[in-house]
Amino acid sequence: MILIDIYDMMSWWTLVIAIQVILGSTYFLWTRRSKKYQDPLMTDQPIEWNPVPLVEYDVDVEEPPLMGKIDENVLNVGATSFLCFDKEESIIESAIGSLHKYGVGSCGPRGFYGTIDVHLELEERLAKFLEVEETCVYSYGFSTIASAIPAYSKKGDIIFADEAVWFAIQKGIDASRSTVRYFKHNDAKDLERLLTEAAQKRELNPKRRAFLVVEAIYYNTGEMCPLKQLVELARRFKLRIILDESLSIGVLGKHGRGITEHLKIPRDEIDLIVGSLEHSFATIGGFCAGTHFIVEHQRLSGLGYCFSASLPPMLTQAAISALDILEQKPEILKELDDNSRKLNKALSQLRHFTFRGDEVSPVKHIYLKRPDLTDRNKHSYLKHIANYCMKEGVAFSVATYLRDAEINCPEPSIRLASSRKLNDENISMICTLLDQAYENVTPELDTR
Repeated sequence: MILIDIYDMMSWWTLVIAIQVILGSTYFLWTRRSKKYQDPLMTDQPIEWNPVPLVEYDVDVEEPPLMGKIDENVLNVGATSFLCFDKEESIIESAIGSLHKYGVGSCGPRGFYGTIDVHLELEERLAKFLEVEETCVYSYGFSTIASAIPAYSKKGDIIFADEAVWFAIQKGIDASRSTVRYFKHNDAKDLERLLTEAAQKRELNPKRRAFLVVEAIYYNTGEMCPLKQLVELARRFKLRIILDESLSIGVLGKHGRGITEHLKIPRDEIDLIVGSLEHSFATIGGFCAGTHFIVEHQRLSGLGYCFSASLPPMLTQAAISALDILEQKPEILKELDDNSRKLNKALSQLRHFTFRGDEVSPVKHIYLKRPDLTDRNKHSYLKHIANYCMKEGVAFSVATYLRDAEINCPEPSIRLASSRKLNDENISMICTLLDQAYENVTPELDTR
């Protein structure tokens, strides 16, 4: 009897709620239909749009972010196209042919739908050229080394790196979250000291991976690393070597295979070779080279490989065509080497500047002989000197750094790049113009 009363009571409340829902819905629909909604933007009157500024104050920009187009009559010694492949007609034609065949880009990462036959061909060709088991290609030179380091070195591991490594390596070390020890630039004895201390403190042990990260030719100094000594230390202290050969591929060695060929160091002494295609090969992208096991790990763990759209086919084809020329005409390497040595000798005669750069390195850094100036003033002086030279027909590149973000930020400098098409007249003009620019520009700047 009680159950029946409860059931009747529930049925009565259910009926009340249903009636309320019906009445509420009817009222809502009726009022909605009776009120005609008008979008405030749909009007015949003009609407004035006043966006809120991103910043509340004016920002003074010292210089435009881009240099602008350089006239063909200007001698460009700022670009790092060492072999001058950027203007090679056969490479341009092959890239255009690939553009017509594949379109502009692959629009996807390599592991999904971004792999095209030219990617596989370039990887196979690079592996054969470098005499390694396998390579994988990245779509951007900076992200190659920045992705390769954290793909292997993790939190809890330890990295020993030269203090002059360029910014991409520094970002890769940051992303790895590993313990890092920086040794003095190109100082194998200082590295040995750090390794000995680490061994005594048991920071080096079988349960902890240890890495040595160096550049074959340092982008920030133009100096070549003492790789033979570093390999001996790595063998003794059981370090894995990650070598950035961005500025030495297509530059050093009889066939342009880099510093390992130049110094006759077996490839298997280097665990991972990383390089950029944006210098000697005059295209875009980078590569990692090593054993099948090492490279295959990159395909699964390299963030720049896994999550970036693959290298556009036309730029991939440009790299293949550049490699064709390099293999067919290895004598062009001798032309570059001769010009780098000549430029080195000529720069030593400058009156108002000092310079850094290995004799065989195509990259040289020019510094002011002005210890009285701050780094900010030096950068300003060099910028005015570069502007003067541009008007006179030579384009220089003032090296720029993220001063608050970089480790051991380098002194301001003008970065010169040698190339195989420089001649004695060009080299003489470069040095004469640098001293002339200093003598014409600095008196006015000193009086400010």
